Amino acid sequence: MPVKSITTTPYDGQKPGTSGLRKRVKIFQQENYTQNFIQATLDAMPSPGAKESTLVVGGDGRYFSTEAIQIIIRVAAGNGVSKLIIGKNGILSTPAASNLIRKRKANGGILLTASHNPGGPDNDFGIKYNVSNGGPAPESVTNLIYEYTKKCNKYHMCDMPEIDLSKIGVQTIDGFTIEIVDSVNDYAQLLKEIFNFEQIKQFFKNNPNFKVLFDGLHGVTGPYAERIFVEELGLSRSSIQNCTPLPDFGGSHPDPNLTYAHSLVERVERENVNFGAASDGDGDRNMIYGKNAFVTPSDSVAVIAAHAEVIPYFQKTGVKGLARSMPTSAAIDLVAKKKGLEIFEVPTGWKFFGNLMDAGRLSICGEESFGTGSDHIREKDGVWAIVAWLNIIAAVNEKRPGVGIKEILLEHYQIYGRNFFSRYDYEEVESECANKMVEHLRHLIGVGKDDFIGKTFGQFTVKEADDFEYCDPIDGSVSKNQGVRIIFTDGSRIVIRLSGTGSQGATIRLYVEKYSQNVSEYESDTQEALKPLIDVALQISKLQEFTGRAKPTVIT
Repeated sequence: MPVKSITTTPYDGQKPGTSGLRKRVKIFQQENYTQNFIQATLDAMPSPGAKESTLVVGGDGRYFSTEAIQIIIRVAAGNGVSKLIIGKNGILSTPAASNLIRKRKANGGILLTASHNPGGPDNDFGIKYNVSNGGPAPESVTNLIYEYTKKCNKYHMCDMPEIDLSKIGVQTIDGFTIEIVDSVNDYAQLLKEIFNFEQIKQFFKNNPNFKVLFDGLHGVTGPYAERIFVEELGLSRSSIQNCTPLPDFGGSHPDPNLTYAHSLVERVERENVNFGAASDGDGDRNMIYGKNAFVTPSDSVAVIAAHAEVIPYFQKTGVKGLARSMPTSAAIDLVAKKKGLEIFEVPTGWKFFGNLMDAGRLSICGEESFGTGSDHIREKDGVWAIVAWLNIIAAVNEKRPGVGIKEILLEHYQIYGRNFFSRYDYEEVESECANKMVEHLRHLIGVGKDDFIGKTFGQFTVKEADDFEYCDPIDGSVSKNQGVRIIFTDGSRIVIRLSGTGSQGATIRLYVEKYSQNVSEYESDTQEALKPLIDVALQISKLQEFTGRAKPTVIT
């Protein structure tokens, strides 16, 4: 195929964030915008580079995905890529893509997703590059992509007919190979190797009244849920809902939290569902919710770590270490201490976990943003976390019949205490306002630190404060300014950071955490228990004063 070099003009602002480049669809639809970014990504690929490489391509099926895949095919061919492995109809969950990259020993992958952000012609699109270990590109690579975008004055492509993404099989055009694969097969097989599916099926058989409800939120996990929960685990089709992937996610927000998964929450409470769960647009996040029992992401990863010995995968590999993102509650730290395991606190972003996993020092980890996972791949994995909980419930019930989500949580608190935790999200705040708030906080913990440390706010006295900095123990890289932490003398803390997952404006995330070993508090409402600390967080940050926001967009 003849290669054409198309003259173009660089676009400003094509800097990938923690999860790739995310913008409104209309921005990606600008002339040569997507082509420029794909060219820059291929130029920045680590050695041996794009030429003669194999790449995995797929995404969450959001609006503009089909067009973007055809662009990727042509630009990849123009840059000498040897082979593309593409999910059928362009569908490939982020965890499934990570698994495929690792299983096929590909040189990396291009994922088309904006994760939990809304989709449709007036909403968000995203492109993320994953490296050969299956995980998100490290900052050294994303920074290089950005540098290439700033000087991109031409891209290379091959003229070729549109590829039919609906037909599984291999086709080769002048030495360039395109393989369309079943989106679910390899991932389903992986989970069957990790968990005790027979034990879970037996539990369902012994407990026919145990109700399960999974909500795909019209994201990518619908086909995965149908295969795993219905076909493999034998649940009825009434146990899953919203499992048809839609380009606009049915007009809703594909974010598995109490606000956006309200249909699931309402049905769980109304119908006395024992085990409710949801996943997000691209399948890497999860929410676990039972009747009167919401599992915070911080508690979820801690419970999985505490019960890891019932999961066949960890019976074989052992648990090498545990980790959490800095804003996540310290619940998993307590599990690590009791079990004598190494614990890591890293910045937000799964790539930091990947380094530790590749070095053989990490097995189970999680982020408070509903992301949980292990070293089976190099991405967080929503369906993995959900099946992990089912495996734990099935195993616990063999010894103590009748135990469900709430009982497992209370038993966990009895052993480790309870970390009350909540996150307030203020979405699409004016960037200038958000930055002024951060400047105010950095002044408090910088120039004004001597006056700030020891100061009392209500019942809380400041013990220490900083802007989190992480030195990677594997490669020595340093990540600065990862979030302002304020820790009080009683162990409570608040964390404030700007998120890099929004497509416009700024998203402010406010995290509050309080630890209790008071048994009488273990069943208390989280927001009531944390209200004095939340009031102090708003007072110190002056968030409402800087942003004009009286209420957060989402509370989790």
